Amino acid sequence: MGSIELKDFTIFSGFSPEELETFNPVIKQVNVPAGGQLIREGDVGDSIYLLQSGEVEINQALTLSMNKNESDNREKAIIKLSSDLKPLFGEMSLFHEGDRRTANVKALSDCTLSQIMKNDLFEICETHPTIGYKIMKNLGGVLSGNLVKANQNVLKLTTAFSLILER
Repeated sequence: MGSIELKDFTIFSGFSPEELETFNPVIKQVNVPAGGQLIREGDVGDSIYLLQSGEVEINQALTLSMNKNESDNREKAIIKLSSDLKPLFGEMSLFHEGDRRTANVKALSDCTLSQIMKNDLFEICETHPTIGYKIMKNLGGVLSGNLVKANQNVLKLTTAFSLILER
């Protein structure tokens, strides 16, 4: 993938073409057919993915204890994203204790993604501190934006639950 395409992703905001070239040797293209699972919740997270083309759904397992012998493990769709938004996945496992995936990502259509392994990303950050600073600053922005959305969703769910209980 050329640096022209990388610049459209939030984590590469503010990068010069030369800085973007640093990532070309470590980027691997991944193709996932429609219906294919890209990321499984609970698996070891060792990379981030940039969605180049296609559409994906992000969901999490809702494990509810029904009684002592039963549990409900249905998945709940959280969000659908298309490549037009230039989303990335797997950023949580870069910093999450245990490096485990926190959600499932499933291809809704044929998808092309770019994969950057965690070790390669951190090696670039250590070898090129200016690039490392920029990417960590941008990743911090992505993570904090996701946290704000998660907090808003928790507030909505808590409000809805309390209204149900009041009836």
